[in-house]
Amino acid sequence: MNHYYLLGRSGLRVSRLALGTMNFGVDGFHAAYGKTEEEAEPIFRRYVEAGGNFVDTADFYTAGESERMLGRLIDKAGNRERLVLTSKFTNTIDPSDPNASGNGRKHMVRALEASLRRLGTDYLDLYLLHTWDRITPVEEVVQTFDDLVRTGKIRYAGLSDVPAWYAARAQSYAEAHGLTPIVTVQLPYSLLARGIEPEFVPMAQTLGIGLTAWSPIGGGLLTGKYSRSGGEGRLGNPDIAERDWTVIDAVQEVAEGLGRPMAQVALNWAATRPGISSLVIGASGPGQMDSNLAALDFEIPDDARRRLDEASTPEVPKLYSMFTPEYQSWIVSPGLGVGDKPASFAGPVWNGARA
Repeated sequence: MNHYYLLGRSGLRVSRLALGTMNFGVDGFHAAYGKTEEEAEPIFRRYVEAGGNFVDTADFYTAGESERMLGRLIDKAGNRERLVLTSKFTNTIDPSDPNASGNGRKHMVRALEASLRRLGTDYLDLYLLHTWDRITPVEEVVQTFDDLVRTGKIRYAGLSDVPAWYAARAQSYAEAHGLTPIVTVQLPYSLLARGIEPEFVPMAQTLGIGLTAWSPIGGGLLTGKYSRSGGEGRLGNPDIAERDWTVIDAVQEVAEGLGRPMAQVALNWAATRPGISSLVIGASGPGQMDSNLAALDFEIPDDARRRLDEASTPEVPKLYSMFTPEYQSWIVSPGLGVGDKPASFAGPVWNGARA
């Protein structure tokens, strides 16, 4: 994993695969599939030894144990400065206190200080609002992010699981007032969940925001561990919709044709979609981490990609169907080839070897 890309409109260089640590720890909400420190250490070690530098956690994961464990692992490895360390805030740390949750300034500052203590560091490279709380003014969030950057407690700011209009408002407000910009929005995205495409992708591309995808293998449904007769995994034996089976069957077909695990095909597809900067991946053990890290070592042929695209194409809401090339070539510019820029207008800028 020796290729790094800028996250959004920033100078922050991150791996295309980020290490998710939601399963680091055996306490709290995520305890059912949590890992002890002895189990988590080889997963972390394999990731960083492969060149990964983008590590994602949150104060809510395993009741704070994920952060504490990750802090100890980083200290033991002695690689803090090599990592883009990310955490999040929003969820409650004290259900009896109305200001111990949400996205207000009081909770943001307190949550950050607590995360820094658990992680054993004096700053975060990236700090994310975890979930839109529906009531805190977006201006307050952006201003607080800016204050935290100015104090040196965080380097960059981002959002997770918010409406597209909220992210656009945050970025526009930051731009208008010369405040810390939003460099990423973290959202669920996979072959089974393509709902972000009509709104979030063009928003992010226009406003200089890199999208980071979580659950890119659909909670395990795209790994092959489930069959129509049942399966095992952290979701138990889920009730899988027929449309999802159509997608799963397509992934299996493509994977068999390429001689690759289904999870690698699903990860490769998601990582190479428009607007996506990085995928948050987890692992149950070092072997699974090795396999996931190999997901970008190949290209999906055009015919196989079409098979995946067609099987997973979501129903487009009526409004967004008016923005498709098919619709606009029929009614906006019939008979004409009208585009933004030619493909040769701007290619990627590479600093260093590509292979």
